Amino acid sequence: MKNSKPTASAKALRLRADLYALIRRFFAERGVLEVETPVLSMAGNTDPNIESFTLQFEGPKSAGAATRWLRTSPEFPLKRLLAAGIGDCYELGKVFRNGEAGARHNPEFTMLEWYRVGWTHHQLMDETAELLKAALALAGRRATVRDTSFRQLYLDKFGFDPMTAPEEELRSPLGVYDIDPAGLTRDDWLDLLMTHLIQPSIPASRILLVYDYPVSQCALAKIRPGQPPVAERFEAYLGPLEMANGYHELTDPVEQRARFEADLARRRARNAAEPAIDERLLAALPKLPDCAGVALGVDRLMMALLGTDKLADVVAFPFERA
Repeated sequence: MKNSKPTASAKALRLRADLYALIRRFFAERGVLEVETPVLSMAGNTDPNIESFTLQFEGPKSAGAATRWLRTSPEFPLKRLLAAGIGDCYELGKVFRNGEAGARHNPEFTMLEWYRVGWTHHQLMDETAELLKAALALAGRRATVRDTSFRQLYLDKFGFDPMTAPEEELRSPLGVYDIDPAGLTRDDWLDLLMTHLIQPSIPASRILLVYDYPVSQCALAKIRPGQPPVAERFEAYLGPLEMANGYHELTDPVEQRARFEADLARRRARNAAEPAIDERLLAALPKLPDCAGVALGVDRLMMALLGTDKLADVVAFPFERA
C-alpha cells in the first residue's frame, strides 16, 4: 500500500507557518507590498540550466497561446508590476522546475522574491542577511555575517584569480573528484569549485554574501565596467546551503533580448525545448525603475532552520508522495 503519511513533522509544519508570518511582518514593517502573479504563462524561462513544465490549454483560441509554461520564478510579472509603478513588492508562492528531484530538490517548491526600487545589489544583500537572521531567531539560532566579492573569495580559498586564471588552474583543486571534463566550460568549473569545495566549508552559523560575479554569469544583472567588468549580482549562503540569488536589475530591453536569444541558441545546440521569449517583459523594461531584486528558496531556509539535509523533512508531501 502506498504511504499516505506526511514526511515533515508537526513541528516542521508549525515552524513553516511561523516563518511565513515572520516574512509578511518583515515586509509590512518596511512598506513592501505583497502581490500575486500568474503561475501559468505564455512565455517560459530561457535559462539553459533550468527546465520548465508545460501544459496545453483546451479552451477558446481567443484566450491566447495554447501552450502554457509553469513559472520557474515570478520574476517577469513582478518586473511588469514595477514598470507599471507599483513600487517595492514581493511574492511568496510556489514555483516549478522540471527534472530537479532529490534530497535537496523538489519539482515544486516555495520561493520568496522581492524588489527594492532605487536600491543597489549591496543594499539588498544587507536586507537579505537581516531576513535570514530574523528567520534563524525563530529556531533560537544566531549567525555571523561575512561579505566578500566573488574574486576575493576564490583568491582567499585557492590562491588564484577566478576572472583570469587558466582553466587548468581552475580544475586543479578538483582533482580529488572523479569529474568527467567533457563539455564543461570555464563557468562550470567555477561552479564546481563552489559546490564541492567552498560551500561545504561554510560553518552552519555563518551567512556568507558573495557579490560581483564574472560577466559570463550575469543572468539578468547589470554589468559594471571595469578591469575586469563584473555582473552586479550576489548570492547568499546560510552554512553550506545556497539561499538566495539577487541582482541590480538590467533595464535595457535590447541587451535583455540579446541574452534571451543567446540562451535559446544554447538550448538549440542541446536539442532542448525553446520557450517563447517574454515579449511583455521586454515591452515593460524601458519603464522599469532602477531596482534590485532577489529570489530566496524558502524550503532551503527551512532545511537550514531545522538542521536537516533532507528536503522531505520540511515539506508535508514531497514529489514522490504528492
